Amino acid sequence: MLDLRFVRRNLEIIATSLKKRGSDLNVNEFLQLDQRRREILAKVETLRAKRNRVTSEIPQKKHAHEDITSLLQEAKTLSRQIEALDKELKEVERGIYDFLVNLPNIPHPSVPIGKDETENVVVKFWGEKPIFSFSPKPHWEIGEKLNILDFKRAAKISGSRFAVYRGGGAALERALINFMLDLHVQEHGYIEIFPPFLVNEKTMFGTGQLPKFKEDLFKIEGEDYYLIPTAEVPVTNLHQDEILQEAQLPIKYVAYSACFRAEAGSYGRDVRGIVRQHQFNKVELVEFTTPETSYQELEVLLNHAEEVLKRLGLHYRVVELCTGDLGFAAAKTYDIEVWFPGQGIYKEISSCSNFEDFQARRANIRYRCKGVKGTRLVHTLNASGLAIGRTVVAILETYQQPDGSVLIPPVLRPYLSGKEKIKG
Repeated sequence: MLDLRFVRRNLEIIATSLKKRGSDLNVNEFLQLDQRRREILAKVETLRAKRNRVTSEIPQKKHAHEDITSLLQEAKTLSRQIEALDKELKEVERGIYDFLVNLPNIPHPSVPIGKDETENVVVKFWGEKPIFSFSPKPHWEIGEKLNILDFKRAAKISGSRFAVYRGGGAALERALINFMLDLHVQEHGYIEIFPPFLVNEKTMFGTGQLPKFKEDLFKIEGEDYYLIPTAEVPVTNLHQDEILQEAQLPIKYVAYSACFRAEAGSYGRDVRGIVRQHQFNKVELVEFTTPETSYQELEVLLNHAEEVLKRLGLHYRVVELCTGDLGFAAAKTYDIEVWFPGQGIYKEISSCSNFEDFQARRANIRYRCKGVKGTRLVHTLNASGLAIGRTVVAILETYQQPDGSVLIPPVLRPYLSGKEKIKG
């Protein structure tokens, strides 16, 4: 969330930011509400001063045995007017609050301007697209033929956009989770967290999922619990309402979690396979930094997410998101897009974002500098390190063999008892 005082003083910057993002939020509505708030406060102050004068006269006239009927009526009328204005003030302030909580972050000046994902900027490529002596198949065909992905039974027990992993598929998923956690903990220096998969409304608000993305979330009926869409939500909120010390920063966490998304508005997209599911696994990287170091740390975070794909030998590219494709809370984002040869497309497998102090203000996460009075908001960052299901897709499609088997990347074999192939 942006600071109200900043918004009031920088409406031109806010309007420009919204235009770059293609947002339909109207700054004039905020301006009108804020102006009305000032008018109401001024009127209430005048009326209260008048009521105070009237009520102070009542005991004097009463003591002098004068008629106080008109004064009592005037005080009553003034109280009603103040009450009505107080009620309107609450509605106006609610409107201002609603504007603020739905106001997206301001893009960093380095973010390219563009209307949508078609204008994202490719930053770099790594590796080469694999060459096959046969026509490569999509992962759903490979998975069903090897009997490691079962979509029919998943649909029977749950519904569409679910999958059951079997045998080598389940083992591959588990191996990837362990490999990624070990890499980020042992070599990249992250602290491992295993968070709850259910969080409350305040926690969802802290990272920006609520109120804007309510329709994308699964809520437990009758309870203040939501299923998490990503481990970013509970892990970022670990320090909700806390004051950290500068010497602690940066704090770097890695967490595995299942993720749950309603996928509202995605009808017809990625309907086959395991690319877009209601439930999937992910390893998430979350970092808390000072404002001075956050953009340097964003590049480090990106490198750590890339390292997973490099060790798996998977071809990918990095794109910088333009203003029109930037996430609600992000000031700058890189997407890592892995190559799916069976489908002939690049697909996002990690988003690496700097939120600056946007989430920290919502979650009230601050830090204290030694020798400096007061506190400052931290900067928060996160990256997928990586999305497990999509990594499985990339492995199945990249390492498929003419006989239908799939080679296991060498780095994963120690996690699979030395197994070199997934066979039917």
